[in-house]
Amino acid sequence: MGHSCGNDHSRLGRRNREPPTCLTGTTLTFLKPRLKRLLYPVAALLARTGVTANRVTLASLAGSIAVGSVLCSFPDRPALFGILPAWVLVRTACASLDGTLAVEFGQKSRLGGVLNETGDILSEIALFLPLIFISSSTVLEGSIVITLVVLSELAGLAGLPLGDQRRIEGPLGKADRSIVLSIGGAAVFLEILPDPIWPAALALCVGAALTGWNRLCMAVKKEGLTGRPSRSRP
Repeated sequence: MGHSCGNDHSRLGRRNREPPTCLTGTTLTFLKPRLKRLLYPVAALLARTGVTANRVTLASLAGSIAVGSVLCSFPDRPALFGILPAWVLVRTACASLDGTLAVEFGQKSRLGGVLNETGDILSEIALFLPLIFISSSTVLEGSIVITLVVLSELAGLAGLPLGDQRRIEGPLGKADRSIVLSIGGAAVFLEILPDPIWPAALALCVGAALTGWNRLCMAVKKEGLTGRPSRSRP
């Protein structure tokens, strides 16, 4: 979602963020400001009615788990997978709304940061799982993809103990994975899945691994630029 402890630092921190490149930029880099402006009136309305960022985060997580559970229960019914692209749009809107509520309406908190990071990872697992069970041949590939996606998100948190911000570099960031989920759900719905599917899974694995590596490298680079002494072993 949008209000982790490291996602939104001061305006100065955002100005100092490195410009995105073809490997470090993500779809989120270009779409997030536009989506935020579009949904700002909705966020303002939610704030006036007492809806908090944490409630939006929890509602999004609950919805993702519900959608994932339904699709995992009926993997042999392609028509149900039309829900997935629709829910991804709702989840993306929730991510923008809870971030706006947290930053623009003074609702940032440590609890919100924990809910945000935990909710993002659990939601992605819940939504990717149905795509694993559509065929017995996709279980291994899908499990590896999910594992690498989770590791890439954990890599994004690696800079926080070093005093850095939450890293969101790509090339397979959260928004990009949302696009992948939408395409996957639509492909199952229309029954046009590629055969074999391993080339697509391999591309996702490479993208997730490169994303995690980029985030770790950027965190280490940031630490070096701050001039902090490295922690040497005794």
